[in-house]
Amino acid sequence: MIPPWDANVTKMNPTEFELWVKSLLESSGEQLKDLQFLHDEKIENRDGTFQIDVTARFKAFGGDYLLLIECKHHKNPIKREIVQALRDKVSVLGAQKGMIFATVGFQKGAIQYARQHGIALVRVADGKTSYETRSADGHHEPPSWVEIPKYIGWLTQEKEDGAIGMSSVAPGETEYFVDIFKQ
Repeated sequence: MIPPWDANVTKMNPTEFELWVKSLLESSGEQLKDLQFLHDEKIENRDGTFQIDVTARFKAFGGDYLLLIECKHHKNPIKREIVQALRDKVSVLGAQKGMIFATVGFQKGAIQYARQHGIALVRVADGKTSYETRSADGHHEPPSWVEIPKYIGWLTQEKEDGAIGMSSVAPGETEYFVDIFKQ
């Protein structure tokens, strides 16, 4: 298995990356009522105009929900300040949840802050990172008959004991995102 933190997905340009994230989330939200996704939305309020890479709106439990998704196509690990900026947008815009998708990993401070403030972090990597093998060196190409998604998300979370855990999320795997939407 290629470690997800080593995989390079910078072959996508930033717009392709944002649209891939949007399509991943769209394939995961079928259980939610009136779910709508918008790319590159400008939201205005009394504090100004905010550009959001992807927004999700849906109805649940008798209310309207707004999810803000930022897509970071960076070369260096995502810092805490980026997570803080998203949390500020969530607060100012009255959103219920924030998520960051990144083509790179997250610094430990960013992961800790995200956990404390309910921000979901997803590392996007080459789909080959989902292929596991029992070989001694662990770095083999998957056989041609194995269906591997082009890209895959790795939900990155700090656990109760402080360890960092990653769970794979591929297009069509709804359970992780539906849970995130409903939190």
